[in-house]
Amino acid sequence: MELLSTPRSIEINNITCDSFRISWAMDGGDLERVTHYFIDLNKKENKNSNKFKHRDVPTKLVAKAVPLPMTVRGHWFLSPRTEYSVAVQTAVKQSDGEYLVSGWSETVEFCTGDYAKEHLAQLQEKAELIAGRMLRFSVFYRNQHKEYFQHVRMHCGNVMKPSLKDNSGSHGSPTSGMLHGIFFSCNTEFNTGQPPQDSPYGRYRFQIPALRLFSPNTNLYFADFYCMYTAYHYVILVLAPKGSPGDHFCRERLPQLDISCNKFLTCCMENGELVYHHAQDIILEVIYTEPVDLSLGVLGEISGHQLMSLSTADAKKDPSCKTCNISVGR
Repeated sequence: MELLSTPRSIEINNITCDSFRISWAMDGGDLERVTHYFIDLNKKENKNSNKFKHRDVPTKLVAKAVPLPMTVRGHWFLSPRTEYSVAVQTAVKQSDGEYLVSGWSETVEFCTGDYAKEHLAQLQEKAELIAGRMLRFSVFYRNQHKEYFQHVRMHCGNVMKPSLKDNSGSHGSPTSGMLHGIFFSCNTEFNTGQPPQDSPYGRYRFQIPALRLFSPNTNLYFADFYCMYTAYHYVILVLAPKGSPGDHFCRERLPQLDISCNKFLTCCMENGELVYHHAQDIILEVIYTEPVDLSLGVLGEISGHQLMSLSTADAKKDPSCKTCNISVGR
């Protein structure tokens, strides 16, 4: 039987967090003969790769020949924000069950995308199932080491500046390494209604009235839902003043929440004043996208411990947790 030509001019497009479209050129006479495609897909390992999933990517995906371009989809072997190399080979299945194969094409590299809004909406729905009842609160707070606040006062004009979000949480989060903001907490102890006296981030706490960051002039977005191999689950929300650069960033990428009616964080007018509530059964991490002046709040030292085990700095999501994972790339 006549040999097959080697596939050439590989093109990859329509890339998502767990799929891509691929096409290539081959000699005209091969189009009618080819019965199968072999796709050699390999993840490029690097220091920032997700070590908790997809260590063993299949070296060959076998597909029956279809008109090109064809879509390759699979959350079990494709992760978001991950670099891959791919090569293709065509084949003709013969009467004896053996394959006549072409040579391998050149290798092409590509990177998968972030979660789309529909994927984040799925995460949001799962988070809503465990959010619990709403508790009233009145302040946002941020814990750091003493040196952090000294630096803000001495070198930043007393203003905390937004910084780039790290890679903690879901591997496909569109905010990781992209959104600038300042992390705040708002969780309270159910028996006191006050912020807890322990923190994983430092003994010094900046407290600011909730009204300063969250009002009807602020948009609220859902950004992530994850855990770190523990019973605790975290929800990341973004607060962005309307029309701000952070607001424009989030509007294109994240599900927007109704500030007065959602399962995580609310701001409602009651008896002529704004009243605030947070979900009891999840740990909220709130990213505020604009600078914050220390003069707008109060800085003090907490009396509790520094619980490093609860720190989420560059924390990796547990890919096996059925509570906070969805059926796309982790």
